[in-house]
Amino acid sequence: MKVLVVGGGGREHALCWAIAQSPKCDKLYCAPGNAGIAQVAECVDISADNVSKLVDFASHNGIDFVVVGPEQPLTAGIVDRLHGAGIKAFGPSAAAAEIEGSKSFMKDLLGKYDVPTADYAVFDEPDQAKEYIIRKGAPLVIKADGLAAGKGVILCRNNNEAFAAIDHIMTEREFGESGALVVIEEFLDGEEASFFALVDGKRAVPLISAQDHKTAYDGDEGPNTGGMGAYCPAPVVTDEIATMIMDTVITPVIEGMASEGRPYKGVLYAGLMITDAGPKVLEFNVRFGDPECQPLMTMLESDILEALLACAEGKLDKVDLRWHDGCALVVVMATKGYPGFYEKGSVIRGLDGAGEVEGVTVFHAGTKADRQGHFTAQGGRVLGVTARGATVAEAQARAYAAVDRIDWPEGFCRRDIGWRAIQREG
Repeated sequence: MKVLVVGGGGREHALCWAIAQSPKCDKLYCAPGNAGIAQVAECVDISADNVSKLVDFASHNGIDFVVVGPEQPLTAGIVDRLHGAGIKAFGPSAAAAEIEGSKSFMKDLLGKYDVPTADYAVFDEPDQAKEYIIRKGAPLVIKADGLAAGKGVILCRNNNEAFAAIDHIMTEREFGESGALVVIEEFLDGEEASFFALVDGKRAVPLISAQDHKTAYDGDEGPNTGGMGAYCPAPVVTDEIATMIMDTVITPVIEGMASEGRPYKGVLYAGLMITDAGPKVLEFNVRFGDPECQPLMTMLESDILEALLACAEGKLDKVDLRWHDGCALVVVMATKGYPGFYEKGSVIRGLDGAGEVEGVTVFHAGTKADRQGHFTAQGGRVLGVTARGATVAEAQARAYAAVDRIDWPEGFCRRDIGWRAIQREG
């Protein structure tokens, strides 16, 4: 089987790494890929958001199955286009992908089908949004309605911060047209968790839970990022909580999407706050999380390609996922300055030594190989140093041992990934 993975980040490296191990995969392509992905797949120089060129490539090269990594091509309708060309694909239709593409659509859907979430209001005028802020009072969470690469969510501790967030999103248009609407939500107390399920339109198979670290610096300080590290499983999601999530969140959303004429296929990623009153939805994403995908793929014992195919073909009843024992944890190494301005082109050394640490796999995100064969940094988040261990503490120790072997003065990382789970482990 010829497989094309769309995307070029750490999530796609993890997917390619796992798919390449499947006996069903005869040839693996990735567009556009990166320097790490090139070690397990043939990279194709087509950007992930160039839907027409991707469909043409798949058609002209006899691709049997396309796995779409990022949200942008999904919301742009790449799966619809591939199906129209007679090519199987993993991911939702454009209509179903709106559950991530529009936070206001998502919140209205949750309200209609009684899925627990924070109270909210939607605004298209800055002055009306500010009047609402005065009435409600902080703390509040303000979100750009559209896609913002994981950075369009601002926690506002007081009214002045909330006013500034409205100006930032709606007036200055930091996120472009994604900020034409804003969603203002109540602040929820609790612990965040990421919950993933494979969905074939009717059935859902849960994956193990994960927990992301969104802020840039240790102690959960600094600006929000696309994610600075993650681990799985997340101990805050007990077996009881997982059952509750399936019953009160995943199942009603799948049934609701089908009722709306938008049947959902693909991976459904629920960003949740685990509160004293139970799990509440913060957001939905229509793709694997990045960096959560990296530890998930290293923990998965089953053939990922078989599972993704069954999902696309509506045959999830044939899938029984198996997982390795223990835990996995990823530390993201980013270019200094991220998530703000950063320089490109710095040389990264020591990756071979990092990969020799027991239980460690180094996934690439923003990397490129120069003519001398050196790896250079070409993005904000650049590497995902991923380790398995019997406990989160052991996985963390292995990951940081590998990080310390990487010679990259222009890079940085958080040094406390997994701290909540390690506190629980005692």
